[in-house]
Amino acid sequence: MTASTETRKFEAEVAQVLHLVTHSLYSHKEIFLRELISNASDACDKLRFESIAHPELLAGEGELHIDVSWDEKARTVTVRDNGIGMSRDEVVANIGTIASSGTRRFLEAMSGEQKSDARLIGQFGVGFYSAFVVADKVTVLSRRAGAPDNEGVKWESDGKGEYSLEQVELGERGTTVVLHLKADEDEFLKRWQLTSLIRKYSDHVAFPIRMPKDKDGQPTDEWETVNDAGALWTKPKSEISDEDYISFYKSLGHDFNDPLAWTHNRVEGSQSFTTLLYLPAQPPFDLMMGGRDERKGLKLYIKRVFIMDAAEELLPNYLRFVRGVVDADDLPLNVSRELLQHNRQLDRIKAACVKRVLDLIEKLAKDEPEKFATFYKAFGNTLKEGISEDANNRERIARLLRYASTKSEGAGQTVGFDDYIGRMKVGQDAIWYITADSYTAAAGSPQLEAFKARDIEVLLMSDRIDEWMLGSLNEYGGKPLKSVAKGEVPLDEADRQKQEEATKAAEPLLRKLKELLGDRVGDVKVSARLTDSPSCLALSDYEMAPHLARLLREAGHDMPESKPTLEINPQHPLVKRVETETDEDKAHDLAALLLDQAEIAAGAQLPDPAAFVQRMNRVLLG
Repeated sequence: MTASTETRKFEAEVAQVLHLVTHSLYSHKEIFLRELISNASDACDKLRFESIAHPELLAGEGELHIDVSWDEKARTVTVRDNGIGMSRDEVVANIGTIASSGTRRFLEAMSGEQKSDARLIGQFGVGFYSAFVVADKVTVLSRRAGAPDNEGVKWESDGKGEYSLEQVELGERGTTVVLHLKADEDEFLKRWQLTSLIRKYSDHVAFPIRMPKDKDGQPTDEWETVNDAGALWTKPKSEISDEDYISFYKSLGHDFNDPLAWTHNRVEGSQSFTTLLYLPAQPPFDLMMGGRDERKGLKLYIKRVFIMDAAEELLPNYLRFVRGVVDADDLPLNVSRELLQHNRQLDRIKAACVKRVLDLIEKLAKDEPEKFATFYKAFGNTLKEGISEDANNRERIARLLRYASTKSEGAGQTVGFDDYIGRMKVGQDAIWYITADSYTAAAGSPQLEAFKARDIEVLLMSDRIDEWMLGSLNEYGGKPLKSVAKGEVPLDEADRQKQEEATKAAEPLLRKLKELLGDRVGDVKVSARLTDSPSCLALSDYEMAPHLARLLREAGHDMPESKPTLEINPQHPLVKRVETETDEDKAHDLAALLLDQAEIAAGAQLPDPAAFVQRMNRVLLG
């Protein structure tokens, strides 16, 4: 072993990834070729970009390309690119250690029922490791563009915990990955199989993928391009089939599923650019788990030169699930990430991308309701973030929102705001809703009773984000949004008079309940909301729903303490029992239970669950 050769252990997380990959992806083992070609394409992209400022990096070899070859006798498959290459430190960072949080996120996602899900491998930047699904040894040779020949690096491992590093002489820049195949992987030593996999997964990689021509099953010295090798988005739409669009999406997004929909547009004029944007059929696994920090939804090209994964510059955060490419003609080629963030031309491209995506979602909602339902189930909550983040498009986004209601049959049947307004009762001037932490809790809330009795439809909002979103959505279509749990219930003159009379008649009872409950409540009132239940909580117009306050406390946020207003139904037998109970201890238990059940129904956290159980037992035992 020379002074420049060393053996190292993989980091613990990488060792775990290797174990999971080799034991979980056997049913989709052919994806190793897709992932290695994708890495090679990225390396060529990076070199082409760096060569703008440093043309000398392209010296030596001409056209950027990717070569795939096989050797039946040696039982090897080799993937080589003449892209940017890697230094010794980059090899260690990219293969031997955690270069980003992607590896850890991969491990978190590959748990439970997801362990056999091959879609994960490319989405977290750990696709290289798929080589060990078919190989019992992998050799990587790499030299960074611009580095001297003697700074080549040889990396080798059997994937069982260690790898070796050696400094070697390499006459050509780029990276070569040699897979020493396992004994039962003969299928990958056939040219026809490798060619079909390239055309299936990598046909639209924008660099030539070359293979040796074969003679009697053996490779010759003559090479030919086996993929389309063109930038799909630059072709006229009339020349692109649905199969082409789907194939490109799969190579772009590391997704085995077909996309749900796509939109391909060319804008000509003072600023010319092309967009090809896809809606996935289901969310990537990191959409909510780290997705906000490291988003790679869209790739930015300038005159077909890859610049960066630039989702935050090209689309707002709430559309981070969109995949695709943007290719601009007239952004400065030496643009940096800092310049991108303050570039007016890019602002116009971003606005166009947002419009195209919302157009596409609206088209699904109008013309393909089943696909829209699939989209909404996957991305509805993410889309809701746009209500707060994108004031310019708030009305468009709100038009796409769907909720169950008191007039729908189950959680699966939903209604939009436009349909709700279209069937509002005569004289109704507001869109009524209730928020809860589940559909069942919302549908069963006692705060709905008076609205059901008056045949007023109420939207049932049961996603965690809804209460937060409503802080930015005060009205839609000129109609205010109002919570059935907040403020005063709308009453006509006759009902208002009945309410005043009931309140006056219940004054002794209200005083008694305030004394019994003490500082647990801010006030006790006769409810206009209740018809069947004995009690419920009422909130002020600007008070946070109890279920959301509970979730925020559980997440470690300091929440201001507030005393609830308890509303009662004086006609309910349980309330009447409090009124007539002469034993102070029993009256105290009954009053406390009225508040306890109101808090439970509202999703609040009981201050003392053990005391609640004891009270309940005492009342049940009489």
